[in-house]
Amino acid sequence: MMRIHSAISSGKHPNATTLARDMEVTTKTIQRDLEFMRDRMGLPVEYVPIKNGYMYTEKVDAFPTLQITEGELFAMLVAEKALQQYRGTPFEKRLVGAFRKLSESLPETVSVNLADWEQTISFRTTAEPMVHLPILDAVAQAMQRRRQLKLTYRKPGSPKADERIVDPYHLANVNGDWYLFAYDHLRKDLRTFVPARIVSAEPTGVTFKRPDRFALEQRLAGSFNVHSREGDFQVVVQFDESVADYIREKRWHPSQKLVEVPGGGVELRLRLGSLSEIRRWILGWGGSVKVLEPKELVQSVLEAAQALIRAHPTA
Repeated sequence: MMRIHSAISSGKHPNATTLARDMEVTTKTIQRDLEFMRDRMGLPVEYVPIKNGYMYTEKVDAFPTLQITEGELFAMLVAEKALQQYRGTPFEKRLVGAFRKLSESLPETVSVNLADWEQTISFRTTAEPMVHLPILDAVAQAMQRRRQLKLTYRKPGSPKADERIVDPYHLANVNGDWYLFAYDHLRKDLRTFVPARIVSAEPTGVTFKRPDRFALEQRLAGSFNVHSREGDFQVVVQFDESVADYIREKRWHPSQKLVEVPGGGVELRLRLGSLSEIRRWILGWGGSVKVLEPKELVQSVLEAAQALIRAHPTA
């Protein structure tokens, strides 16, 4: 709406078609925004048939300012701090621009000491994912414009990259790592790709329509991270008292249930659709954890522990 305001204020009499083309939205979206500007914000917007466009019938000095409380401004600062982990990504410039526009629209009556807040809030990521920025930007643009891509993609453990034709549906950051969810025309199914493993991404010139039934929440239902469902597993893991508080302090999965164990330990119960990700997570707790169910997970963790022992023979 601020862009619409700027276009009308320029005196060029833009219409819904030209505004929609310039902003890459539908004309219905422009019309809804114009109605909101006129009916809810009180701006004197009027369509002039002889000019085939919109104009202000009265002088408008500036776009109406946002009404924001100190608490809301504090929440915005927290969000901005959280986004610092994406510095250097293609999203940085757009995010900075969005926050600048918001800050310029704030009413002058809000007065807070941001310097104090700057010193009291921070976010830290210890393992920053390695992402080739031009690749991430190419994927993001193709996804936004519904353009099919030809990927040169290297699977983990494979020395050679293969070509894939994909329809990019969704780009997600899960626990600090980037994942692309796309329809793979070779596999004839939805697949998960890691942008760091994409060697090249080129538009094929073909556009696609993302299916209405696609929903990331359904795709990841039962996943401990991003792996697709491979079955239905009741996972029971017991932690001793030395790490039990760390387990109690987080919601590790929507299905989790905690059961207290005599001696200060805790039992974590989950319903998952895959075991590979939970196995890696369990191994990270070392000797403070014991897998009780299912049997295949017990066996998998045991084999991994034995492999560690073989890799670290005693002197």
